[in-house]
Amino acid sequence: MELLLKRIARRNGYTIGKLYVNDKYVCDTIEDQDRFFYGKPKMKGETAIPCGRYEITQNVFSNRFGNKTFYKNLCGGYLPRLLNVPQFNGVLIHCGNSSADTEGCLLVGLNKVVGKVVDSQKTFTKLMKDYLLPAKRKGEKVYITIT
Repeated sequence: MELLLKRIARRNGYTIGKLYVNDKYVCDTIEDQDRFFYGKPKMKGETAIPCGRYEITQNVFSNRFGNKTFYKNLCGGYLPRLLNVPQFNGVLIHCGNSSADTEGCLLVGLNKVVGKVVDSQKTFTKLMKDYLLPAKRKGEKVYITIT
């Protein structure tokens, strides 16, 4: 399975993108500021993921979110995790509404408010149930390309 994240708005403090699964638009994303795009150094908890292609695993329990009822009920606490991201560790795809809700992870939702995404839990549930959990059950490899 191939995910594609096309960043469409790089702003001071946040980055908005569109997420596609196998070339089909699924949702919007919000991340921290894309500091690399502006030639700035990474800052802990304040930098978007570097552009590139990464494998996603769903086999690592999230210490931060795994015991929260929403994630526990939906995916057993095993959130999608990007592997081998340079200068980053533990990059997840999860719920949230603004760059204040992330420390370098991808947040999913609908970008209907400037600088935010809304309906994040509903969007995350759809992404998991329609795409990522079926891929996990089939043993299918999942990759994301960020541009």
